[in-house]
Amino acid sequence: MHENKISTEVKELVLDATKVGVWDWSVEKNGLVCNERWAEIIGYSLSELMPIDYQTWIDVLHPDDLPKAIRNFDYHCQGQSDLCELEVRLKHKNGHYVWILSTGKAISWDADGKPTRMIGIHQEIDFRKRQEELLATTTELLKESQRIGKLGGWLFNLNNGELIWTDETYRIYETAPQEFTPTIELVVSYLHSDSKKIFQDAFDAAIKLGKEYDLELETYTTKGQLIDVRTTCNITYSDGVIIKISGIFQDISDEKNNQRKLEKSNQVLKEVNEKLKYAANYDQLTHLPNRNLLADRMQQALIKAQRYNKNIAIAFLDLDGFKEVNDAYGHDIGDEFLCFVANRFKTVIREHDTLARFGGDEFVLILDDLDSHQQARDILQRILSSIAENFVIKNKLLSVTVSIGVTFYPEDDSYADILIRHADQAMYRAKEQGKNCIHEFDFENDVAIKQQYRELEYISKGFNNKEFVLYYQPKINMKTNEIIGLEALIRWQHPTEGLLPPFRFLPYIEGSSMEIELGKWVIDQAIKQLNEWRSIGITIPISVNVSPLQLQHEDFIKQLNEVLFLNNNFQAGQLEFEILESSIIKDTQHIADVINQCKQYGICFSLDDFGTGYSSLSYLRKLMTDAVKIDKSFVIDMLEDMDDQAIVKSIIELSKTFGRSVIAEGVETKEHGEQLLKMGCYKAQGFGIARPMTACAVPAWIQLWNSSPPWICARI
Repeated sequence: MHENKISTEVKELVLDATKVGVWDWSVEKNGLVCNERWAEIIGYSLSELMPIDYQTWIDVLHPDDLPKAIRNFDYHCQGQSDLCELEVRLKHKNGHYVWILSTGKAISWDADGKPTRMIGIHQEIDFRKRQEELLATTTELLKESQRIGKLGGWLFNLNNGELIWTDETYRIYETAPQEFTPTIELVVSYLHSDSKKIFQDAFDAAIKLGKEYDLELETYTTKGQLIDVRTTCNITYSDGVIIKISGIFQDISDEKNNQRKLEKSNQVLKEVNEKLKYAANYDQLTHLPNRNLLADRMQQALIKAQRYNKNIAIAFLDLDGFKEVNDAYGHDIGDEFLCFVANRFKTVIREHDTLARFGGDEFVLILDDLDSHQQARDILQRILSSIAENFVIKNKLLSVTVSIGVTFYPEDDSYADILIRHADQAMYRAKEQGKNCIHEFDFENDVAIKQQYRELEYISKGFNNKEFVLYYQPKINMKTNEIIGLEALIRWQHPTEGLLPPFRFLPYIEGSSMEIELGKWVIDQAIKQLNEWRSIGITIPISVNVSPLQLQHEDFIKQLNEVLFLNNNFQAGQLEFEILESSIIKDTQHIADVINQCKQYGICFSLDDFGTGYSSLSYLRKLMTDAVKIDKSFVIDMLEDMDDQAIVKSIIELSKTFGRSVIAEGVETKEHGEQLLKMGCYKAQGFGIARPMTACAVPAWIQLWNSSPPWICARI
């Protein structure tokens, strides 16, 4: 009795300690006896559930778990299991479900072999199930992450030589565990030939020396597809001995393909940039440095000369007779001939000297690091001799000579562009002396040139300080009194000397880069003013003076395009370029081509100062301008000087013959206007009509002109 009592107490203690719910089911009578813990697991007291029967258990069982509970019970009743064990969810009093491990066993049977009594326990496993679900979710998330990242894993056991792969590693190799048993030998066999030695060396170093690795390799999958992979190696030791190595195995094909595409794009971009850089710095025909690179080389040479107290020679080379070759045989042979000549020049200069194509058949040569002037003279003499022999191009015997002008720095202590200009001037002296010779620029004895470049420096400073302005002088049709145009005239608003007229500064910039820069600025300002006046209803064309040097500049059309692009409201017919006929025009054909290109933009042309220049009739014939302007020197004195009056009348008749309209400058009195009308010239400009005025004064003058009777009455 005592032993049984102790045994019962122990059982109760065990049940209480393990918090196990006990149940005893009388299958035959459908009665269910439970302990208090059985009810507590689902949030009840035992009294709340009384009376308890099989239906009580069914009522709290999750509906989804009922089929497996019945199936489990049937298996046990049929003798197919020793225990009736299942995991089910029971509904808690608070409404949620609690996971329960229910274990039971039949302990009595009827004559038909059906159980009449079963006993068992309920054990709460809710925490364990949540952990299992969390583990399952985490595992699934890990697998999904590995699939998205194409990241597998591997482990090699050195004790048994077994290689283990994760599911993603199999997928990367386009296989499955049931289809493929991985080994190190197989892994090596699938590697691309370039990757095999890399991997074998790294793997051997890992297992023998404990060196970890991180490799990018190329391998074939089991289906023959070549992919890029990354594999790493981590070492695991036990008692100082390597027992296993493991790592990741990642498909990086997309990244590598993108990298290759990027590298290819970068290479293409590099090549394009190199071509653009080359095009920006080298002449496309001769492959010599162009003006852009020449300017850079000039600055470098000047800095070097100043630092090391060396001499520089700047030579300007112009071919004698090249135009005749071009005219006789065409531009193709002319271009080839030019390349041959350039190559001849290169053979006789030093390796570090700079030979640049300046334009057309003109070249500039920088001879730096000179110990004496004679050293430069010797090189230039070799240039003269280098083209003494004839050239044979396409079975044609061709020959030219070269005229060379040279100036020396630091004796000629000028800016880079001025040095080139001096060499150019010396080259013209060489041509005057019979061509095929060398002339040295004499800077010390030319006081006028010194003064010119001092003035040029002041003008450049004033331009940078935005001291230049445009004034506008009206043009009218004396027959209809219509305002037909406004000529833009540059002025210098000097900070100490006041408003300066053009003759005070324009002569000093003639032939310099400043002339080009200032000319471009005038065009830009005139177009801006056109747009501003158009916004208030004034649509009168503006004419701008353009020098032959500016028109002949190789970048004139490019610069014009830039100005028109920046002023995109420009309208055709609103701008006129006036060419100063009194200036020397070196290449009338080139200017004729420029005129044709400008006319495509709707820009008109007139020949200014007509009758005072070098080749009036030639210019009138070759340059397809729209109008001719009679120089004011003839108009002002024509009332008293019959010769001037005859010249004016001749120009009017000549213009009509060539199909040009004509406008007279210098109309200062009513009598001037009346005389011009009698001679058939209706368009006029001069102080008698209006003096040049600021842009802001123009609208008021227009209003006054249109509202008051004009001083010239129409004569029909």
